[in-house]
Amino acid sequence: MKKVLQFIILLLTISVIGQNTYLHCGKLIDTKNGKTLSQKTIVVSGDKIIAVENGYIDAKTSEDIVIDLKDKTVMPGLIDMHVHIEQEFGPRTRLERYILNEADIAFNSVAYAERTLLSGFTTVRDLGGTGVNISVKNAIAANKIDGPRIFTAGKIISSTGGHGDHTNGAKKHLLEDPGPEDGVVNSVEDAKKAVRQRYKNGADLIKITATGGVLSVAKSGDNPQFTIEEVKAICDTAKDYGMHVAAHAHGDEGMKRAIIGGVKTIEHGTYMSDETMDLMKQYNAFLVPTITAGKEVEEKAKIKGFYPDIVVPKALAVGPQIQGTFAKAYKRGVAIAFGTDAGVFKHGNSGKEFGYMVEAGMPAIETIQSATITNAMLLQMEQELGQIKEGFIADIIAVNDDPTKNIKTMENVVFVMKEGKVYKN
Repeated sequence: MKKVLQFIILLLTISVIGQNTYLHCGKLIDTKNGKTLSQKTIVVSGDKIIAVENGYIDAKTSEDIVIDLKDKTVMPGLIDMHVHIEQEFGPRTRLERYILNEADIAFNSVAYAERTLLSGFTTVRDLGGTGVNISVKNAIAANKIDGPRIFTAGKIISSTGGHGDHTNGAKKHLLEDPGPEDGVVNSVEDAKKAVRQRYKNGADLIKITATGGVLSVAKSGDNPQFTIEEVKAICDTAKDYGMHVAAHAHGDEGMKRAIIGGVKTIEHGTYMSDETMDLMKQYNAFLVPTITAGKEVEEKAKIKGFYPDIVVPKALAVGPQIQGTFAKAYKRGVAIAFGTDAGVFKHGNSGKEFGYMVEAGMPAIETIQSATITNAMLLQMEQELGQIKEGFIADIIAVNDDPTKNIKTMENVVFVMKEGKVYKN
């Protein structure tokens, strides 16, 4: 009787709303329970999922759309917690900082955003650019261009000479002395002002560079670059404005300060010690491993002239470490959030991260959960994203094979729906 009533309610809902889309799914990933289900129908109306039914349900009106995914595996749209939507790193990147206008960056971003969406990532967290990323986010939200839903940090917050100081390596008269508005801080008061400036500019979260980095034109790739007081000031201020903080970090000491200071996610985590892994668990912080970026920088560092000379030794040292650290952290029980650092490599290739995570010991279903329910929770969207469930936003993708048996299939997403609109089929 209960099932009959539910079906009647479904029919009444359909008759009131009008045209609906029926997705006939051969297999369906239940991300909440970590199971693969068979022969399901997802009913979409507008931008929402209004029902998930057993079997293949027929369309109710001639206007309804039926999409045959009976030989595919269907799952929620993926979420990448670490991208840079404004760029794709290459031999000209350093020069482009001086010759590209904001309009040039924006036009480039259009292609990167579309490629990201068509690869199955319907939501991303952008972790730093020139500020154009805020405009790109808004343009996508207004349906002016195609791309994933973006949560952006706007400009990174760094320290003078740190990873994220955009004047590093410039000639003397271009060195300047950038301040909080530009994302460079050197005191607790600077730190607070920088967070408030990002809120004013329209950022959704804060990104800091807790340690040196690989691709910055600076000697160290892992030294700590904030005091713990500065980190706490950033995190406390961000909390006041409803924002969480992500910290780029390769070196262990900088990671410790970031975690104790209140950062929610550690990006990369290359030289994380066992002690710091335990701190991550204690403070409920998440590791965003970005293994794909590590592989990429190691490979590109072997090409003469691809990176500035000062970058090459850092890339060769850090690149091979990231996957191993991820493996240790996962086995030790550190919470994992899926993220790739797309922009360090070509946008549209983020699906490779799943294979690298499985290779390091994480079960395939858990990698998918990290890119769906885990990331939705971190973005405070767990009641709208990350599951195929009635009432959730209709972000839905499909792949050819069952990823729990062939994880490489995640590199070739064949169907993409975002907010009820089909972008790839």
